Amino acid sequence: MNAPAKTEEFVPAIPAGVFAETVTSVQHYTDRLFRFRMTRPESFRFRSGEFAMIGLMVGDKPVYRAYSIASPSWDEELEFFSIKVPDGPLTSYLQQIKPGDTVLMRKKPTGTLVLDALTPGKRLYMFSTGTGIAPFASLMRDPETYEKFDEVILTHTCREVSELKYGFDLVEEIRNHEFLAEVVGNKLRHYATVTREDFPFQGRITDLIRNGKMFADLGVPHFDPAVDRGMICGSSAMLKETKALLEEAGLVEGSNNKPGEFVIERAFVD
Repeated sequence: MNAPAKTEEFVPAIPAGVFAETVTSVQHYTDRLFRFRMTRPESFRFRSGEFAMIGLMVGDKPVYRAYSIASPSWDEELEFFSIKVPDGPLTSYLQQIKPGDTVLMRKKPTGTLVLDALTPGKRLYMFSTGTGIAPFASLMRDPETYEKFDEVILTHTCREVSELKYGFDLVEEIRNHEFLAEVVGNKLRHYATVTREDFPFQGRITDLIRNGKMFADLGVPHFDPAVDRGMICGSSAMLKETKALLEEAGLVEGSNNKPGEFVIERAFVD
C-alpha cells in the first residue's frame, strides 16, 4: 500500500493546496544516488538555486522533505537529485518512483543559494559535497550566472568516483546544449575530488583549500573578497568548515535581505 501510486489511483487523497505532478523520467546513478524529472506546474515560479518541499503520500499521509531544484528557472520540467536512504521516511519510497507516478510539491519555493544574495564579483565558487550539487545544477544552467560572473568554478567532492557522474553529465550537457554552450563558453570550470578512491584529484575540498592545492590545480589566486564569491551546499560539517575558511579570507556571509560575498544553504537534506 505504501508504494508510490499512479496518479489516477490516489487523486482523491492528495492534500489541498499542493501541486501533484507526474514523474517523466528517472535515472539511477548508483545504489545511493538517483535523479528524476517531473512536470512543472504552469504557475510555479522559482529562482535558480532555490529548494522546494516535495513529497509522496505514504499510507494516508503526505511526507515532505526539502529538495533543491536541480533544473534552471527556465526549464519546462523540474529536476531533483536525491540520495537513497533505505529506511528514510521519504527517500525509501521516493527511490522507487517510475515515470507516470505522482509526486507532491508545496507551492512556495525558498532558499539562500540565489544570485540575488551575492554582491557583484568576478569569480563564483560553488562548493558542494554529495547531493549538495543539486542547486548548482540549476545555477550552472542559468544564463544569468554567466552574465554576472567571468568565471564559475564548481567543486564537487564525493567518497567514490561513481558518485561524481551526475556532475560530469551536467557539464557535458551544458557543453553540448543548443544555446547554453554559447552563453557559457569557457567560463565554467569543474573541479571534482574523491576521498576514498584513486582519482586525479583526491581529498576533502576544505583540506585542498587550506593547503592551497585547489588554487594550484585551478591556476587561480587565493580568495580575494574584492573578486571572489562563494556558495556552499553539502554536509553540515563541510558547511561549517568552508564558511570558516571563507571568513578567514575576509568574505562576509550574505542573505536574501542583505547580500554578501558568500551564502550557505542550511535547509538542505544531505
